[in-house]
Amino acid sequence: MGLLAAATVVLLVCIACLLSFATWRGRSGKGKMPPGPAPLPMLGNVLQVKPKNLAKTLQKLSEEYGPVFTVHMGSDPVVVLHGHDVVKEALIDRADEFAARGHMPIGDRANNGLGIIFSNNEEWLQVRRFALSTLRSFGMGKRTVEERIQEETGYLLEEINKTKGTPFDPTFMLSCAVSNVICSIVFGQRYDYKDKKFLALMNNMNNIFEMINSLWGQEKEHPNSNFHMKNLITTTFDLFTAGTETTSTTIRYGLLLLLKYPKIQEKVQEEIDQVVGRSRRPCVADRTQMPYTDAVVHEIQRFIALIPLSLPHTVTKDTCFREYVIPKGTTIFPVLSSVLHDSKEFPNPNEFNPGHFLNENGTFRKSEFFMPFSAGKRVCPGEGLARMEIFLFMATILQNFTLKPVIDPQELNITPTLSGTGNVPPVYQLCALPR
Repeated sequence: MGLLAAATVVLLVCIACLLSFATWRGRSGKGKMPPGPAPLPMLGNVLQVKPKNLAKTLQKLSEEYGPVFTVHMGSDPVVVLHGHDVVKEALIDRADEFAARGHMPIGDRANNGLGIIFSNNEEWLQVRRFALSTLRSFGMGKRTVEERIQEETGYLLEEINKTKGTPFDPTFMLSCAVSNVICSIVFGQRYDYKDKKFLALMNNMNNIFEMINSLWGQEKEHPNSNFHMKNLITTTFDLFTAGTETTSTTIRYGLLLLLKYPKIQEKVQEEIDQVVGRSRRPCVADRTQMPYTDAVVHEIQRFIALIPLSLPHTVTKDTCFREYVIPKGTTIFPVLSSVLHDSKEFPNPNEFNPGHFLNENGTFRKSEFFMPFSAGKRVCPGEGLARMEIFLFMATILQNFTLKPVIDPQELNITPTLSGTGNVPPVYQLCALPR
């Protein structure tokens, strides 16, 4: 009986696989869904797609199936866009059709469709516009924000000075510094780096980022309004999470890369000394006079590809794309790392080289392949603030300190600990020696 039961199970599995394969063959091809590996029933492409290194897995699949292909995450199909041309075509050239946010379990559970990051349709448009206009009224894009960042760099320097050249982990110090900029904009005040509630918030945001790898206006007496308190609180939290963890993680990863390549750190410091000197703090206006430092900042963001797959998009109706049809509601992954690591635009893309953003005469070289903040209608609303923060915090740290690793630079590991939704740098310590 046992053998008969086992044989029956095997037979049923085989039939299910055949049916799944037949269904897959019928749905993919020209005029249908993009091609991709055959999925297993319920399990999808679990054999081909490795969650711990999703970007590399998808790169290999793109070599076999082309720049537009389908993988199955469980039973759900996901269309992958791999390479600059298809990502640009979808997110920029056809922005309206691909602007909707796809489902993401943590976003569905935590935000329940509210806020900026995971919302859609008119609600998303209204909340995004309101957030941007409110932030602008608080000084976003104006000199007042630059002054807030410069003020916070002073507190950060004090904290680094307290280490007295001994090894320390910069994670929470950087998170507090970056978050205080948002706090000063939204709440009109900053918080001490040792404040227990503030540190708890930093810890929670750090955990949330790893799990996924003041906005106040009308209230509920306007029942059809999207500006009710729960939505505004969620939107504020979106700003804190997106505006703290992404920027502080980029800076933290950047410092690790400068520990790994001390000659690059020295060249940045030489340029800072030449353009800014030691008597004043760096400002945004210095950036145009500091092409090498600007190139290093861009190369950090390109190299680490912090959010390699972007956040998921979707289409709100059946959409013809290239020679295929993407059904309404299909999740879409525009792979940003495939653009940032394009070997034609950036020779030897897996090497950290500021020369990727420098012309032969040493001037800064712009590239339309630079998409760390995504592109199109879902581009990060805080891109301007983030770029300002990364430049000012890094330039000010290097103006005042020489960073030394606690082990031989050649032994430093710069491979991210997570390579799914987000690239998080490995834990490390550094010594900051006053210059």
